[in-house]
Amino acid sequence: MRDRGYLFQCTNLKALDTALLSSTPTSPLSAYLGFDATADSLHVGSLLQIMILRHLQKSGAQPVVLVGGATSKVGDPTGKDESRKMLDDDDIGNNIKGISKVFETFINFEEDNEEEGQPKAKMVNNEDWLGGLKYLNFLRDYGTYFTVNRMLSFESVKQRMARENPLSFLEFNYMILQAYDFLELSRREGVQLQLGGSDQWGNIVQGVELTRKVDQKQVFGLTAPLITTSDGKKMGKTEGGAIWLNADKFSPYEYWQFWRNTADADVARFLKLFTEIPLDVIEKLSQLEGASINEAKKILADEATALLHGPDCIASIRETADNLFASKSDGAAGDTSGLERVVLSRSDLGTAKAVDMFLQLKLATSKKDAKRLIAGGGARIVNEQITDEAYVLREEDFVDGECVLRAGKKRAGVVVLEE
Repeated sequence: MRDRGYLFQCTNLKALDTALLSSTPTSPLSAYLGFDATADSLHVGSLLQIMILRHLQKSGAQPVVLVGGATSKVGDPTGKDESRKMLDDDDIGNNIKGISKVFETFINFEEDNEEEGQPKAKMVNNEDWLGGLKYLNFLRDYGTYFTVNRMLSFESVKQRMARENPLSFLEFNYMILQAYDFLELSRREGVQLQLGGSDQWGNIVQGVELTRKVDQKQVFGLTAPLITTSDGKKMGKTEGGAIWLNADKFSPYEYWQFWRNTADADVARFLKLFTEIPLDVIEKLSQLEGASINEAKKILADEATALLHGPDCIASIRETADNLFASKSDGAAGDTSGLERVVLSRSDLGTAKAVDMFLQLKLATSKKDAKRLIAGGGARIVNEQITDEAYVLREEDFVDGECVLRAGKKRAGVVVLEE
């Protein structure tokens, strides 16, 4: 984990290492990672933590995934300038279904792999213990273990207050609830380790200390670094928005292209963090320079996409990427099977605006963004530039019932003409 770049802070690294080495198939060390159900899909910024859980399971530890059915009603203020949107039970339930798909792709919940010494993972919901808490009893039993002085000292609170943005009492309680989650999971599931990003350090430490004070148990907290790109930007954000992990929100082809477009300076680091390629192979790939580094980027894209969407989609994606921008004599765009698609009724020909199609295909975040794309010369139908912001799609724009819209050099989508 250290050599791949997963470690940032730990409450007691030496003791945790001893506990991991003492883990056995019949008594595995149990590690948990919590996610609030604030959207119906996770994004690539959550992937680092999921990879850590995957590595731990392969090493014989038992992953416990906590979905925040209760804490999603509060909202974690960490790193946020304003309060989260309040969600109702139906929203949270639908979001839990959406994010659960990703965990099941990376982590084995089905059965113990006795041959490899890998215990199956568990998924729990903190609504099971937080939902029925009585406020006065909770304050009496656990309130004395938290001091406002200490809570104000944590970076997540200091940053919010420094920005002079209101921090509600509801949000201020979040770290207490997260700390109590750790205590409950220690009791219910024997969990010994909580994972999180470095911005979660304060909340994790509170849980470690609460478990020690209340139950006299040693548990551990381990954080991974927050990942930024070589130009200092937050990992997982693009001009087009978040890089979602669910295929219905971000297609496998778009996901592959995201990794393929990695900056040269980030390739080796991302190979370590987001693939399972052996480190000695990554070391050789990191020596590539100039145009040769594009091969390493394709390997990164192949491996990361196969982990999320399965290896069967890679050949189709590769073919689409290789052929998409090769102009054919008949105006077709090569294999487009891996691209995002929308259907256009034949009756809408002559009235359907290109800016609307770019928006529907998620090639633009707004009509204004689509118009900027056209004004900047980046909008095309196959290889023909669109110069008019009011351009409407016509019969002649379609070849074999498809019109390929391109945004820049590497993003594209297909408008399919309804039969």
